[in-house]
Amino acid sequence: MTYLSPLLDLPGAVAAGGADQGVASHYGDPLREQRSLARGEAVVDLSHRGVVTVSGPDRLSWLNTLTSQLLLGLKPGESSETLLLTVQGRIEYSARTVDDGATTWLITEPSEAAGLAAWLERMKFMLRVEVADVSADWAVIASTKAVEQFAGRVVWIDPWPHVAEGGYSYSVVAEDAHPGLDRPWFEYLIPAGELQQAVEGLSLAGILAAEALRIAAWRPRAGMETDEKTIPHELDLIRTAVHLAKGCYKGQETVARVHNLGHPPRRLVFLQLDGSQHTLPVVGSAVVVGGRTVGSVTSVAQHWEMGAVALAVVKRSVDPLATVEVQDDGEVYAAAQELIVATDAGQVVGRATGFLRGGR
Repeated sequence: MTYLSPLLDLPGAVAAGGADQGVASHYGDPLREQRSLARGEAVVDLSHRGVVTVSGPDRLSWLNTLTSQLLLGLKPGESSETLLLTVQGRIEYSARTVDDGATTWLITEPSEAAGLAAWLERMKFMLRVEVADVSADWAVIASTKAVEQFAGRVVWIDPWPHVAEGGYSYSVVAEDAHPGLDRPWFEYLIPAGELQQAVEGLSLAGILAAEALRIAAWRPRAGMETDEKTIPHELDLIRTAVHLAKGCYKGQETVARVHNLGHPPRRLVFLQLDGSQHTLPVVGSAVVVGGRTVGSVTSVAQHWEMGAVALAVVKRSVDPLATVEVQDDGEVYAAAQELIVATDAGQVVGRATGFLRGGR
C-alpha cells in the first residue's frame, strides 16, 4: 500500500513524486519554505522514511561486524552513519544510526527498510538481537536546528561534513570551510499516530526545500547519488560512514584497496547551472564535456540563494576546469563544476601528508 502522510491534507500541500512520494513537495511557496528551513524556522515532513530497529544486548557488537562503521562504543543518544556493502564494496544499504541505550534505530530511505530488515533477520544466527521494520509505526520530522518541543525524542544528528574518527576526507576543501557546515541537520523520530499533533504550531517546509539545502551542502543521498556500482569513495562517504581501522566486514577489502592503492572510478561534483532558461534538467540528464558524455545529474534543485544547482557523478578523469554542459531532451544547460571529491582521491599509501590535491 502506498504511504500518504496525513500532513498532505493541510492547506496548500502539493504531493511529491518519485523517491519522495507520500509527503509534500511544498505547501505553496517552495522558496519561502526553503529560507525558513535554512534559518531553523521550519520543519520538514520525512514521514515516508524507513525505520528499522535492532534491540537486544548483542545489537551493537553484531551490527559492528556487518557494517562499515565502528559501532561498538556508540553511546546512548550518539549519532552515526553506516553502510552495508556487497563483497565488491558497493553500497547496498545506507543507515542513519542512533542508539537510545536499549534499541538501535536505523533510519533509511523509503525503499530500503523492508530489504534491510529482511537481510538483517537472515544474519541473526544465535545472537541475542531482535530486528523489526517499524516504518508504519514511526515518522521522521527534520529541521536545521534543535526543536524545543521535540526535546526527549530520539533524534539523529547528521555527522556530515565532520570527519568521523577512523574516517578520511576526499574533499579538496578543508573541513572548516565545507559548505555542509551551513546545514546542520536533525531527524526526530515521532510515533506515527502523533505526527499531526507533534507539528502543531510549527511552520512546515516541503521536500523541495530539504533537497535544495542537501545539494548545496554536497550531501549524497542513497538512491539519488548511488547506483548498483557505487562505492563509498566516489561520494566522499569515507568521511562519515566508514571506519578505516575497524575489524573485518563484507566489502572491507575493496574499501581498503581503493583507499590505499587505487582511485575511485567516478567522483561526485557540484554543478552551478545556468538559470537563464527558468527550467531545471531532470535527474539522469547527461553531463557532457567536449561532446562526450562523462556522467549524469543525480539531484537537482532551485536554491533560494544560488539559483539552479545540482549534484552529478562523473568519470574521475574529467578535467575539473573543463566547460560542462547538461543535456536534457534537447535542452542544453551550461554549468560550472565545483569539486567535491578530488581528482586524485584514494591511493593514500606513500602520501607525505594525506591531503588530497585539486583546485575548486
